[in-house]
Amino acid sequence: MILTVTMNPSVDISYQLAEFCIDDINRCEQYSKTAGGKGLNVTRVVHQMRHPVLATGLLGGELGAYIERQLQQEKIAHRFSPIAGDTRNCIAVLHDDGKQTEILESGPVVSSVEAADFEQLYDRLLANVDVVTISGSLPKGVDDALYTRLIQQANTLGKKVVLDVSGAALTQTLQSDSKPYAIKPNRDELLAIAAYQPTGDDVSDLQAILNSELFAGIPLIVVSLGADGAFVKHGEMFYKVTIPRIKVVNPVGSGDATVAGLALALADGRDLADVLKIAMTLGMLNTMEQKTGHVDVTKFAEYVAQVQVAAL
Repeated sequence: MILTVTMNPSVDISYQLAEFCIDDINRCEQYSKTAGGKGLNVTRVVHQMRHPVLATGLLGGELGAYIERQLQQEKIAHRFSPIAGDTRNCIAVLHDDGKQTEILESGPVVSSVEAADFEQLYDRLLANVDVVTISGSLPKGVDDALYTRLIQQANTLGKKVVLDVSGAALTQTLQSDSKPYAIKPNRDELLAIAAYQPTGDDVSDLQAILNSELFAGIPLIVVSLGADGAFVKHGEMFYKVTIPRIKVVNPVGSGDATVAGLALALADGRDLADVLKIAMTLGMLNTMEQKTGHVDVTKFAEYVAQVQVAAL
């Protein structure tokens, strides 16, 4: 069983426009509204791959109720902790031949009591899972050390954690003694976290960053490189993952689908090559679909066979 944690979920609204006109009316015929947030995108992809999954986090208000109704309709198991504030909207506008503009609401303010209630729920849910994914931002009112505490709780019980967060929450985790099993930053996030000035040689730059003390103690680090695949550190070894060229329809949620692949492959006890191939394949399949956090499982075998993993 995989437990997905989404502390700041949202209703994800995606608009497709041929041209995005500033300071004017934009009429849209192609759009979608999805129970979202990074962790719920992970949940949906794991569910589509027919792997047991349970979603948890915080939900409140009418939008929180909307998310629960969607999950029920999709027969996705979930146990959320209630809050008084309203769950947020997040808007992505896909326009002008591949450009993407996002408007992300900050979300509700969570009380210390509500945060504590969630931690108690999380502790109870850990008993029956193998892998935990923790994704996305923290809502206001929740301290940056929460993710560190969640990782510590999971580590104590021998559960692997895949962490996909950024900013202060990631920095706090990297500087703590409680390390996740895996993280999945992209190249730009990595450079920002490490405050590193690139030399122009991507392989040398990424190796230098990942060998720094900041990333010590994390067994698996997958650095997303977009269409160029991924750069990976596993233990003391480095790998390059190459993916085929594909037609991108909607890139929103591709990183979350990659996390889903990491989680389900780790839960199944796959070897490293398979873990990386499955993760990258699901990321690709997500970009080929209109809806965020969706994959066409009938295409999985075709594309996983085209992913290559090479030791450096």
